[in-house]
Amino acid sequence: MTIREIQANDNAEIAKVIRQVFIDNALPKTGTAYEDQHLDSLFEVYNQPRAVYFVVENDQKIIGGCGVAQLDNCKDNICELQKMYFLPEARGIGMGTKMMHLCLEKAAEFGFESCYLETLPKMVAAQKLYKKAGFEYLEQPLGNTGHSTCPVWMLKKL
Repeated sequence: MTIREIQANDNAEIAKVIRQVFIDNALPKTGTAYEDQHLDSLFEVYNQPRAVYFVVENDQKIIGGCGVAQLDNCKDNICELQKMYFLPEARGIGMGTKMMHLCLEKAAEFGFESCYLETLPKMVAAQKLYKKAGFEYLEQPLGNTGHSTCPVWMLKKL
């Protein structure tokens, strides 16, 4: 498996992966990353200062991804761990941990002070991974991501 930065020709494939995770896990589509208007153009979204998105590739097929960028609608020096989704073949082998740490390292390099994330209550394994990495639960959201059906908010000091 190869981890690399997203390229323009990856847009359709990573969008398909993210949507497939929502379908496979019967996750809500409204108010989540599933319906983000920029989901089909992630290369362009992350092709800016202090932002990066990585994909995991296996046999020339993208099987997951994760990124970090400035938290939307937040003036503080806080980034957000974003769009961390993996197909079943990338789960349970430490890939999530590896990708998350790679993003957190980049966030620190970019000079962010903290990293925020939002997730769904049903994503128990992901929450366990986040807690192990030092994320702590918040009582209310930060910024305004538009993900109204993601009521689990977490933050980690970098």
